[in-house]
Amino acid sequence: MNRNFEILEKIVLSILIVCTVIAIGMEIQGMITNLEVTLADILLLFIYIEVIGMIKEYWVSKVIRMSYPIFIAITALARYIIMGRQNVEPSAYLYESAAILILAIAIVVLRVRHMEIINRKSKNKIDD
Repeated sequence: MNRNFEILEKIVLSILIVCTVIAIGMEIQGMITNLEVTLADILLLFIYIEVIGMIKEYWVSKVIRMSYPIFIAITALARYIIMGRQNVEPSAYLYESAAILILAIAIVVLRVRHMEIINRKSKNKIDD
């Protein structure tokens, strides 16, 4: 039964990577067709790269670091702001910027929690 889930995981991961590569190709084709590369296009390509990195890490180690989805969310919000939507309340930009700040703080917290200064288990090992 466990082997079946592993096979299903590999199939779904393979489908995800193929879909991501197709999406990258479609985005590049759109840039070539329009003869224009915008910052929003570049940020979308960075999102795709993060998705590929997340898929690769899960394929290899069976673990997804929480920072990958947070980086994707930050990039998506930045892209959303940069796209320059019309008829948007200025307060919406403040909320989106605050969301980016909160996500950035979350990444810092995730990184700091592994430092020896904060990790009590590491202190106990040193004292023993």
